[in-house]
Amino acid sequence: MNGAQALMKTLVDAGVTVCFTNPGTSEMHFVAALDHEPRMRAVLALFEGVATGAADGYARMADKPAATLLHLGCGLGNGLANLHNARKGKVPIVNIVGDHATHHVPYDAQLQSDIETVARNVSSWVRTSQSTEALCRDASEAIGAAMGPPGQVATLILPADVSWSEGGVPAAPPVLQPAPCADDAVMAEVAQALRSGRKTAILLGGRALRAPALMAAGRIAAQTGAKLFAEVFPTRIERGAGLPHVERVAYLAELASVQLAGYEHLILVDAKAPVSFFAYPGKKSYLVPEGCQVHTLAGFTQDAVGSLERLSTHLGADSVAPVLQEAVRPDRPRGKLTAEKVCKAIGHLLPERAIIVDEAQTSGVMLPSFTRGAPHHDVITLTGGAIGQSLPNAVGAAIACPDRPVLALCGDGSAMYTIQALWTMAREKLNVTTVIFNNRSYAILNVELQRVGATGKGEKALSQLDLNNPGVDFVQMGNGMGVHSVRATTAEEFANALEYALRSPGPHLIEAVVPNAFSGLKLKLLPHVLGSLDKLPQGLARVIKSKVAP
Repeated sequence: MNGAQALMKTLVDAGVTVCFTNPGTSEMHFVAALDHEPRMRAVLALFEGVATGAADGYARMADKPAATLLHLGCGLGNGLANLHNARKGKVPIVNIVGDHATHHVPYDAQLQSDIETVARNVSSWVRTSQSTEALCRDASEAIGAAMGPPGQVATLILPADVSWSEGGVPAAPPVLQPAPCADDAVMAEVAQALRSGRKTAILLGGRALRAPALMAAGRIAAQTGAKLFAEVFPTRIERGAGLPHVERVAYLAELASVQLAGYEHLILVDAKAPVSFFAYPGKKSYLVPEGCQVHTLAGFTQDAVGSLERLSTHLGADSVAPVLQEAVRPDRPRGKLTAEKVCKAIGHLLPERAIIVDEAQTSGVMLPSFTRGAPHHDVITLTGGAIGQSLPNAVGAAIACPDRPVLALCGDGSAMYTIQALWTMAREKLNVTTVIFNNRSYAILNVELQRVGATGKGEKALSQLDLNNPGVDFVQMGNGMGVHSVRATTAEEFANALEYALRSPGPHLIEAVVPNAFSGLKLKLLPHVLGSLDKLPQGLARVIKSKVAP
């Protein structure tokens, strides 16, 4: 075997059976080795950000890593944003980056770069294999590092001559150690907080947002009266009818501060204490209320599910019935299309076991409310805030779960970051329905312009937030890449298009032409986020009122 062939066998023997690729010359021996390993599925992406985002979405749903194949430092650079999202979500990825042959490096050829330095932005495990003999041992270690806990992006740099040289020896899969549960002392401390009679919340993240952990947390909440929160952007959350409802911490720090006000104990389970997404003049970054005591039941390296189940037993809650979300759907929407009605139609039609990849930004503000009582489904969110995630994540999720419908929801601006994912959906015949909210604006930035206290309201400043000159035709782009694509301007058109897409195999795109979500948001609908405007800080209420039609 040459190095590439041995590497391929090492990967699949360890369960890494999908590779999302955007190769170049230095990776050709890896590409050739694909023909010798039928267990490896290779998925071509037209842009590195699609390959990395697809690997992220795959791992979130498969609970095991995929591999990427990227071309040198420049290719890695193109894929960094979605690797950043994966890093923040603690998602396992084996990130393979080709490099020049070792003897070619001293000549500083055109594509020569310091790949390790680039990789360390998103990987705490980085290694350049120095020989064909060492390659597969390095690969096995990379897989183990990626699996964690916690999961992470492990970057293996593959020089061309290490790949093409003979003498490759496949390595055994890594031996993974089970994550430990919380110890007795922590269990007693957390139980004491829950029994204290003080206002207490449990903040769930990561693995604690899967069904078994949610049921345990629901029993604990029913027994103790604790409030269940989820982190603002979960890696993956299971929700819907038959599961405990968990309120996500709001993106807007002003709203989150009101959500968390008055709590005296905050218990973290596979989550970090909440902080503001950005810094704002005169506003706090750390959102835990003053005087609130923070406890960690399970950290990122621990078993969140096992710790919650042990805590349930410790509290005598195992026989307590958790409060479960009832099955309820909104009515089928009618009339002029708005972002709210798009979300309503999704809630009305969402099928059992659907996977929603949510990057709808401002347009998706009503989605949690309208899908709360829908059939059991998963939601993937923008863990790292780097837009351009939803379309690639949907590719990976659909490959991980080919028997489940996938909905990719994104704004028009974020869709353009990784629009090439549509081509991969068509090539792989994936059951993905893409909904693009086309409000011809970076709507979220219109809100942020005011929240940061910036005074720019002139034509030049506002033009940087506008996507209307020229407008983007997503139907033409989708059809041009082989995806059945339609445009909807009324609620009836959208509901009919979504119904057709969900019952028809293969990829579909619906361009939903909607006004700015905040301009159509009714004040009466804000309580699903938190409560009435009267409870909000005066500055935030003023911002919302300025964006809401009478």
